[in-house]
Amino acid sequence: RVKANDPDAMLQLGVRRYEVGDYDDAFAYAKKAADLGHAGAHFLQAIFYHEGQGVEKDEKKEVYHLEQAAIGGHPKARYNLGVKEEENGRRGRAVKHWIIAAALGNDASLDALKDCFRGGVVSKEDFA
Repeated sequence: RVKANDPDAMLQLGVRRYEVGDYDDAFAYAKKAADLGHAGAHFLQAIFYHEGQGVEKDEKKEVYHLEQAAIGGHPKARYNLGVKEEENGRRGRAVKHWIIAAALGNDASLDALKDCFRGGVVSKEDFA
């Protein structure tokens, strides 16, 4: 299925290569799948750029791929964008990302929102 340019198959092969430490091939397969618009592949590329495995660490490329994955509906990418925003002092933007991710079923985002609510950072109206 990889030869047929199936992005799901490419991502799965990339993940397998990643799990055995073959980061160069893993990145190549993830890149092909991401080029075809696969949100999970964009998320995997963000991990590569964050950890510097198979590529040099690059925060701009990491954020770009997180954004692409989030646009594609990847809940953990949306959560991670919220974390990045919080780290950069933009809590309002972080909360928006976490609300979207929580709606997509991301438990970590829900926990972050609970912490914000308990700390008085967000109110019930923010969830409407």
